[in-house]
Amino acid sequence: MSETSSQHGDRHRSSGEEKRQDKPPEALPSGEPPSEIPVPKDDRPVYSIFTTCQKRVIVLSAAAGAFFSPLTAQVYFPALGMLAKDFNINLTVTTYMIFQGITPMFIGSFADATGRRPAYLICFVIYIGANIGCALAPNYAALLVLRMLQSAGSSTTVALCQAVVSDIITSAERGQYVGFAAVPTILAPALGPVIGGLLSQFLGWRWTFWFLTILAGAYMVIYALFMPETCRNIVGDGSLRPHKAYRTLWQLGKEALEDRRRAKESTNNKSDSNDLALYRTVSRASARPALQVRKLNPFKSLAILFDKEMFLLLTYSSIVFAGFYAVATALPSQLARNYGFDNLMVGLMFLPLGGGSIFAAAVLGRIINWNYQRHCRRLGLPFERSKQPDLAGFPIERARLEIGLPLLALASAVLMGWGWAMQYRAHLAVPCVLLFLLGIGIIGFSNTSNVLLADVNPGHAGSATAANNLTRCLVGAAATAAVNPMIDGIGDGWAFFILGALALAGAPSLLLIMKHGVRWRKEKAAKEQAKKEKK
Repeated sequence: MSETSSQHGDRHRSSGEEKRQDKPPEALPSGEPPSEIPVPKDDRPVYSIFTTCQKRVIVLSAAAGAFFSPLTAQVYFPALGMLAKDFNINLTVTTYMIFQGITPMFIGSFADATGRRPAYLICFVIYIGANIGCALAPNYAALLVLRMLQSAGSSTTVALCQAVVSDIITSAERGQYVGFAAVPTILAPALGPVIGGLLSQFLGWRWTFWFLTILAGAYMVIYALFMPETCRNIVGDGSLRPHKAYRTLWQLGKEALEDRRRAKESTNNKSDSNDLALYRTVSRASARPALQVRKLNPFKSLAILFDKEMFLLLTYSSIVFAGFYAVATALPSQLARNYGFDNLMVGLMFLPLGGGSIFAAAVLGRIINWNYQRHCRRLGLPFERSKQPDLAGFPIERARLEIGLPLLALASAVLMGWGWAMQYRAHLAVPCVLLFLLGIGIIGFSNTSNVLLADVNPGHAGSATAANNLTRCLVGAAATAAVNPMIDGIGDGWAFFILGALALAGAPSLLLIMKHGVRWRKEKAAKEQAKKEKK
C-alpha cells in the first residue's frame, strides 16, 4: 500500500494529473484533503454575456419592481380606519391576498414562454390602471374589484424578479444575487406602514393610491427605456438580437441612429452605396427574427408544486415564513397594547426587521456561494462563476440547505422567545434585537430555499417562484387569520412558542431532501425523457 501511495505521489509531482481527475475523491489513495484536488479545465460556454456591473443593475432593477407587491399590501393598512368610515373594507384585504397567491401562476408561465419584458409591462399597465381606479372609487363594489386588479398587477413582480435572476446568474453566484433581490420585498413591510400612515393622515386615503400610481409610472418609464430582455428562450445568453417587441426604447433609438449614420455614409460615398445597402439588408434579415410565442402552460406551477422534492420544500418553507406573517400581523396591536405606540412608531419598529434582512442578503449570500464552491472542490468538479454546470448529479440540495438549517434554528428560537418578550413587556431593546435576528433567520432561510428552487427548475424559474408564492400566501393567510385568536386564547407567549415549535418540527423534511434530492431529480428527468420519446 505504501509503495502504491509513493508511486501515486510521484505521478502527482510529475505531469500525470489526468488519471487522477477521472477518479472520484473517495478513490484517491494519496490521503490528500478533498479541497486540494486539482480542478479540471472548464470548457463550458459562458452563461451570460452581461458584465458584473450590468448584472447588478439588472437584478436591482428587477428587485425594484418586486418592491410594489408587498408595498401595496402594507401601505394600505394604515388607511383601513379611514376607509371603514366610507366602505366595509374587510373583504378587500381577503380578496387581495387570494389574487396575490393565484395570479402569479398564470403570469409566471406567460413570462417563461413569451419573455420578461412583455410580462412586466402588462403587469404594470394593469397595476397603474387599478391604482387610478382605486383612487377614484365611488363605492365599495368598485373598490373590491379594483383591489383584485391591483393585486393581479403587482403580485407577479416577485416571481418575475426571481426569474430574471435565474436568467443571468449561475448557481455559483446565485446566493448573493437572490439575497439582494429579496431585500425590497422585506423593506416594503418596514416602509409601507410609515408611508401609508403619513399619506392617510395628512392627505387622505385616496392619496395612498395616487402615490402608488406615480411611483409605478416612474418605474415603468425607466423599465421601458433601459431594462433588456433576459429570458433565455428569447435571447439565450443575451447575445441573440430579439424581435423589436423585446427591445428597449434605448436599443431601438440606437439602432435608428445607426441606420441614419449608415445612410449618410452611403450618400457621401456613392461607390460603396451598393455594398452598404446589401450589408444593411443582410444585417436586418439576420437580426430580426420572427416574433414567436411559445405554448403557455398556466398549470406548470401546480405541476412543480406537486413534484416530490418541491412539495416538501415549498410546503415547509411556507410554514416557516408564516412566522414572519404572524409577527408582522400581531406587531401593531402588541406594540400599541404593551408600549403605547402610535402608527408612526409601529412603522419604525419594522426597521430592525428590514435591517436583519439586509444583513442576510449582504453576508449570507456570500456564504451560500462559498458552500457551493466548497462542494465543487470536494467533488473535484470545475468551478467558475460565469459558467452554469450540469447539476444532474450534483448534491445541490445539500450545498444549499447546509446553510439554511442553522438559519432555520435561529428563526425558530426567535419565534419561541418573541411571544414571551411581548407578554412580559421586555425592555424595548429586546424586541428590536429579536426582530433583527428574525430578519436574519427567516429571510436568510427563505433566500436559501429560493436559490435551491431556481437551481432545480432551470428554464421555469417564473413558474417555480409562482408556486412558492402560492403556498406562502395560502399558509400566510391562515397564519394572519389565526394569530390574534391564538393570542387572545392562550396568550402571546404560548401562541408564538407553538409557531416556533412547528417551524422546528418540520426540519426532518429538509433532511429528506438533502438525502434523496439527487435521486428524485434523476427519476424525474428519466420520466420526462420517456414522455418525450413516446411523443
